[in-house]
Amino acid sequence: MDVDEDLPLAHVSRPGTTDSDAPAVVLIHGRGTNERDLLPIGAQLPEELHVLSVRAPEPMGGPDSYTWYELDLSAGGLHGSQPDAEGFRRSLDSIHGFVEAAIDRYDLDPDRIGLLGFSQGAITSMAALLERPDAYRWVVALNGYLADSHAYRAEEAAGKPAFVGCGSMDQVIPPERAERAAETLAEGGVDVRFERYDVGHGTTPEELSDVLGWLAGRY
Repeated sequence: MDVDEDLPLAHVSRPGTTDSDAPAVVLIHGRGTNERDLLPIGAQLPEELHVLSVRAPEPMGGPDSYTWYELDLSAGGLHGSQPDAEGFRRSLDSIHGFVEAAIDRYDLDPDRIGLLGFSQGAITSMAALLERPDAYRWVVALNGYLADSHAYRAEEAAGKPAFVGCGSMDQVIPPERAERAAETLAEGGVDVRFERYDVGHGTTPEELSDVLGWLAGRY
């Protein structure tokens, strides 16, 4: 798949089986990778979904290496890091703008747009859902947390489905942070499924199988 740079975010696209008003998922990668990183997951998602895998806007210096925002390490190093507020705001705006443009470009159903993010992408995905719950149908957040630097009103997303997964041996984002995120979402009325897996900062076939099963009927 070729990279398309005409919309607000560079991305790759895998059309679904529906020609118009298609359901879609936006894949949001983690720090230091690019729009191709989550394509192996995208390839296993239901064929009805139009898969759009986006590239973060900020280069990190290495080839094909991008980030959604810089990290604020003042709250306890990497394990307690938070998004830089200004960069986080830019990235959320870029995700919202991309989705709005993609709906027109690809003839997507605006009521059936889901988000699937890993690490920084999970953090961004959960924030995007809570910020604009009417814009997104569901979210899958893998190995992420809810950022303290962003104001959340989880109750505004009450009833929205969310799958929150993490690695029990994650050395980058401690699993307790993902669990706290799931608890906060659930307290606000979000329909949350939370799972831990025997892995570090990554995913497992079992986790992907669980995500696929959870997605059935939700898009």
